[in-house]
Amino acid sequence: MRVRSQRLHMLCYTMMAVPSSTYPRHLLPLFLGLFQGALLLFFALFVIYEEPSAQAEDTNLVAKQVYRTFPFFQDIQVMLVVGLGLLLTFLPRYGFSALTHNFLLLNFSMQWALVLQGLLHHFHHGQIHLDLHKLLISEFAAVTVLISVGAILGRASPCQLLIMATCEIPSYLASEWVIVTCLGVLDVGGTITIHVFSCYFGLGVSKALFKATQQPLHPKKTPTTSSDLMSLVGTLILWVFWPSFVAVLCQPGDAQHRAILNTLLAMSAGAITTVVASSLLERDGKLSPGHLQNGSLAGGVAIGVVADMAMPPVAALALGSLSAVVCVLGFRFLTALLRRKLALHDQCGIHNLHGLPGILGAAASVAAVLVASEDTSGSQPSQLSPAGGNGSEVVQGRWGGRQALCQAAGLAVAIGASLLAGLLTGAALGLPCLARPPERLCFDDSLYFKIQDQAESPGPDSSAEEGALALKEQV
Repeated sequence: MRVRSQRLHMLCYTMMAVPSSTYPRHLLPLFLGLFQGALLLFFALFVIYEEPSAQAEDTNLVAKQVYRTFPFFQDIQVMLVVGLGLLLTFLPRYGFSALTHNFLLLNFSMQWALVLQGLLHHFHHGQIHLDLHKLLISEFAAVTVLISVGAILGRASPCQLLIMATCEIPSYLASEWVIVTCLGVLDVGGTITIHVFSCYFGLGVSKALFKATQQPLHPKKTPTTSSDLMSLVGTLILWVFWPSFVAVLCQPGDAQHRAILNTLLAMSAGAITTVVASSLLERDGKLSPGHLQNGSLAGGVAIGVVADMAMPPVAALALGSLSAVVCVLGFRFLTALLRRKLALHDQCGIHNLHGLPGILGAAASVAAVLVASEDTSGSQPSQLSPAGGNGSEVVQGRWGGRQALCQAAGLAVAIGASLLAGLLTGAALGLPCLARPPERLCFDDSLYFKIQDQAESPGPDSSAEEGALALKEQV
């Protein structure tokens, strides 16, 4: 009884030391329950499937579209659910949360994007006709949220992440409409519309949410061998399936074939260059796991904007190598500089993996359209894009100068709009009711999950707060 009394006393003391907002019992299920209930009502009233056609030609056309699209769709599902989820598990005590929050945000953002895109683009005669293509476009919109969250991974509550997704999806749709529909930017792989936008949106959220606070390295942020290994497995999965992400919305045929080849070449060159750059930058010549986890993917980010354009294979190899070098240099030097000079926190290094290679890819697209001639600009028009817009339509003739300006303007819009929207969203996430975890309780699964081994025997290195959370399951 005396031991039990001491445990209760320690638990009560710790609960008094930690703000009550850290333990919002019903906020998350209430938010998700209301969202899913509202979505059920919306689907019941407005969403239907396409009517089956009685004509054999239409039926065959639908079948061909499904058979052509669904394998790509499945590849992208594996990328986002398994590959990206594992990539985020480099934090040794945040693996459950990284995987689960990634999975939760994917489903939440995809459904939210389905509603918004349906109302904006597909609402006819009081109904929205749902098909696989619309679902795919909504999943691309959800990717922006999964990338942006990397900037604040481990330091935000699930409710904050859901509010962030609620704000980011409409911001992305508006930005994409301006970039693709109004400016006519060519971006079949989402380099500008997805990677650049999501990167600077996440950095804007991080800057506004954590303001100008300089904080020492958190003891739970240091990766372990096992956590780095799991993250590297995620990198390998993403690397294998990345060509499907870039090529799925290209026009079938030559453009799609070229996009797959260019992506494979860029990522292969990027993987080799990452090993070279990491080995040269480390004093002992050893490889950094963080460099391998991110630099190997940088080529896929950069190549997306030019993947279906007519360019020689050496250009894809060069772009993949340059993007890997930029990514590794960013991790080696720029991340610490931004943290020191601007107090900018970027937990996953999304600026190095998505921002810098995205800008490099946009610059490559400007160069590509400038050097294109009537003989070399014959890439097939891609009628679909990751944002659901006009796609990569290469016009014969002297169009290079105007299109190059459009590409540059699209990049400026993506950066400016995402930073502004991110700063506003980050300010909103600072509301106390959204239960931001205290710094000492960040990067820890035990704040959100029932961890059995920790509950049974909190280790000697556990803090008082962690011990209290474990004891709470026993008392």
